[in-house]
Amino acid sequence: MDRTLVAYFSASGVTAKVAEKLADAIGAHIHCIEPKIPYTEADLNWMDKQSRSSVEMNDPASRPEIAGKRDDMDNFDVIFVGFPIWWYVAPTIINTFLESYDFTGKTIVVFATSGGSGMGKTVEKLQASCPGATLVEGKVLKADATITELAVWVDGLKLC
Repeated sequence: MDRTLVAYFSASGVTAKVAEKLADAIGAHIHCIEPKIPYTEADLNWMDKQSRSSVEMNDPASRPEIAGKRDDMDNFDVIFVGFPIWWYVAPTIINTFLESYDFTGKTIVVFATSGGSGMGKTVEKLQASCPGATLVEGKVLKADATITELAVWVDGLKLC
């Protein structure tokens, strides 16, 4: 899958591990979506209504800056985009990432990691951030998913 990219945002490292296994399983390139200002533990305290993540997630227009853009996005036809579920949707930095490129004609498959939440309204909330793309709802992947399980899942998507 030379024209496939696995892009991910990981706050605690769980999504990073799953994304790396997914990229290995399907032979894809990998890209870490990094915030320009890294999140601290206090920023991620969802119980604090004034924490950075809480403030961002309560503002639908929030677009945390990303640290950098890829200059080769045109080389990919399928982009898997992974993230932890925050408040039953993708963190708003995922909107920033999607709005940073023209994904017209590309297929975007979203996947998530979560301590117990499902995908919620993730696809619905991301659709406007990638006009012209085919947005596919993937699934919540377990932190301990094996390379074989991930390969079988992707094969079942019938992307080609």
